[in-house]
Amino acid sequence: MLLVALRVVLVAVSLALDVFAVSVGVGIKGVTRPAMLRIGAAFATAEVGMNLVGAGIGAMAGRAIGGVAAYLGFAALIGVGIYMVVEALGEGKESFDLSHGWGLLAASLSISLDSLGIGFSIVYIGVPLPVTLGAIAIASVTSTFLGLGLGKRVGVRIGERAGLIAGFVLIATGVVFALLKYLKVE
Repeated sequence: MLLVALRVVLVAVSLALDVFAVSVGVGIKGVTRPAMLRIGAAFATAEVGMNLVGAGIGAMAGRAIGGVAAYLGFAALIGVGIYMVVEALGEGKESFDLSHGWGLLAASLSISLDSLGIGFSIVYIGVPLPVTLGAIAIASVTSTFLGLGLGKRVGVRIGERAGLIAGFVLIATGVVFALLKYLKVE
């Protein structure tokens, strides 16, 4: 029983790390409390939903798509970060906002593509799916709030350059997580 609980915690925490990193980047621009709740719900829903989709598809497709899904998510994060940097450097343009609408959808999907890969194998690592999905949701929401809070504190200090720095944080997050996956440091 202890081994199963440890597996559940490890899966949930490993998925929450990228949620935390992206949340720091989003929080740098500053978010309201309602936005924090919306972002936390969106990120947790995306993480749990992709795990369910992955578990539904099964191990056969997981071997073919699983590793690629994480890299697609990292590439999407880098793309969103690049877009934010370009927008921040533009004169008088509205910056890409990851706290609602298309920006929130893009952020949610980019961080949850690795969950698709984990979902492929989750039924085979000996953990109860409902308990694991609950733990993933709790870890996602918690790491979202912690990341947004940390990002907001940083954003207050950096002022008007927040959008630019948030973009660079997302680019760095995508690159670092891709390198860690490539080097098998997960």
